[in-house]
Parts: sequence; structure tokens; C-alpha cells
Amino acid sequence: MNALGSLGFNQLQGIVESDETFFRESLKGKREITHRKSKKRGEKDVKRGISNLKIAVVVAQDRNGNIIARKAGTGRVKAEEIDGAIGKYIHPSALLCTDTATNYKKFAKIKGLQHETVNERQKQRVKNGIYHIQHVNNFHNRLKTWMERFQGVATKYLDNYLYWFRWLDIGKNLSFENRVEQMLISACQKSNFLTVQLLKSV
Repeated sequence: MNALGSLGFNQLQGIVESDETFFRESLKGKREITHRKSKKRGEKDVKRGISNLKIAVVVAQDRNGNIIARKAGTGRVKAEEIDGAIGKYIHPSALLCTDTATNYKKFAKIKGLQHETVNERQKQRVKNGIYHIQHVNNFHNRLKTWMERFQGVATKYLDNYLYWFRWLDIGKNLSFENRVEQMLISACQKSNFLTVQLLKSV
């Protein structure tokens, strides 16, 4: 997963959809927890809805199928956090398509991007026959379903699982054998100097 992550992302061009999804904070393996009490498996969060106990994952996808999914912070994600997660991977000529959240409006302004919004609260799914965020929302659903098998991923390793799922999703139309072959080839294309100690400290 570290090797796949080191390959980076293709730059997103054209119409770029973006939205965030959330995962529960998980401190698996951490001996001391100072900002909240430890939880048992299956125990619900003290706070409902979006809070600082939820990890925001920003997803962006263009119409060519290039995808970025990265951890961006806790709770309501800020424009600066969106920029840190996906900003450098969006081509300056791209058109950003999002919901009406003000954080994305500010992000588009920071990057100087054209920006179109769809008002999903008003049940607007597609605007002008072309602008929507359905690809990103579908990615969210597939990601959440896939992550359920791990029964909670430690937050410090979340980006690695995002790299893994993104790779599987991009190659979903390939046979299993070809997908494994391509994963191994891609993982070996870039050298990585990692020791056991480094992996343990991540």
C-alpha cells in the first residue's frame, strides 16, 4: 500500500467533481488516548453527525475516470484542508463541480477555478444536463461498502487503504489475475526505501 501511494495521482482535468465523506476516528493500537475515552467495538460516538470524532476524506474525480481520495482533517473540512488534499492535482483550466457548501466555493476561489454547484438539498441532481457529483457519490458508496470488511481502519493508516481501494476501483473492469499483475507492476515502478522500523512509526 505504501508503494501504491508513492505512485501519486494523475492530474484532474475538464469537469472535476468533488465532495467529502466521513469515517469514524479509530485509534487502534494506540496505548494512550487523551482527547476522549476509549471505545469498545461497535460502540457509538458520543457526538452525533459530523464532529471532530469523524475523519473527513475528500474525493475528486474527473470525467476521464481519474480519482483522488485523501484524508483531509476532522469534522467539517475547511477550504485550506481541501486544498492540501487535492489542490495540486487539479489542472488550472478545470471546472470544479460540487454541492453548495461554502468551503468548496472558497477553495475554488483560492485556486482560481471555474465553479458550478448543484443543490442536492433541493433535490437537484443534474444542472444544465452536465453538471453533477454522481460519480463521486457513487465512489463514496463503493468505498464505504468495501471498508466494512475491515471493521474499522486505524486513522493513521486510512490513506493507505484509500490508495488500495482507488487502485482496485480503477481496475474493476479487469480480470482478477490482470488486476493483481497490474498492481504488482505499478507497485514496483518506483523505488521505495522503507524499513520495518519506519513502517511501525507511521
